[in-house]
Amino acid sequence: MTLADTPTPELQTMTLGEYDLVEFALAGAGFALLAYFLYALVSRDEVGARYRTSSYAALCIGAVATVSYVVLFVRWSSGFDLSGNSYVPNEEARLSLSPRYIDWSVTVPLLTVELLAVCSLAGARARALRASTMTAAFGMILTGYLGSQVLDSGRSTVALVTWGLISSVFFGYLYVALIRAVRDSLSSMGAEAAVSLRNATIVLLSTFGVYPLVYAVPVFAAVTSTWLTVMQLAYSAADVLAKVGFGVLVHKVAKLRTAEDVVAGTDTHPEPVWVSNVHHSDGVLPAIAPAGTIHP
Repeated sequence: MTLADTPTPELQTMTLGEYDLVEFALAGAGFALLAYFLYALVSRDEVGARYRTSSYAALCIGAVATVSYVVLFVRWSSGFDLSGNSYVPNEEARLSLSPRYIDWSVTVPLLTVELLAVCSLAGARARALRASTMTAAFGMILTGYLGSQVLDSGRSTVALVTWGLISSVFFGYLYVALIRAVRDSLSSMGAEAAVSLRNATIVLLSTFGVYPLVYAVPVFAAVTSTWLTVMQLAYSAADVLAKVGFGVLVHKVAKLRTAEDVVAGTDTHPEPVWVSNVHHSDGVLPAIAPAGTIHP
């Protein structure tokens, strides 16, 4: 049996255990992303204005991903009918994976914004790199979507390989550009912030690597209900790591860099900065000019 003769991954008859496991993973990931959104909301002012773009990106990522998982959960629940000891896909099951690509087309470009916001790039270079990495991230997701979901309903080996290779070009550029930006930034920050930034980058790029691996499996192996289960679990776990784990580390970097700027006297922050119960700087308010002062 060739790939073209097999059902698409989402049109597999599931055992009771497989179905329940995926449902648990979707609900668990959705709650984790909701918690992260709330965390990003209440902690956004803990970082200085210079790094607050990372907080705004985190808020958008958390909101979009939470809504995405609500849609995924609803699609999963309505896409299968219980028949004896199995869950049989119905006409709605065909769209049970597509919300992930819609989510990624928004959140993956924003993840690059979140990372670059705590790097040391500035001016035209920062704007150019942000634009190119966002474009590459979107291109990576769009071309992957074409190969795995759109062309021949995801059952064409040629489409999977062709568009997978095109997506890999964007993927490779993204890796090189982000690693270079991080390396160029490490020397301009303290040791603790540098370690946290390096860890955040490792988490992000490692979880990015999960997606092409999952994408490529149908080229080499038969698509079964077990594979659909593994796919959903892998995507859910990678989403939580790439958004929540990475986001918490980036927030730590932003706080540490805020404290460094306050101590160096290059910025102000109205509250003391604490990271992991360690005091890093006192609150410093901006100087207020006396009444009647004329500014040039």
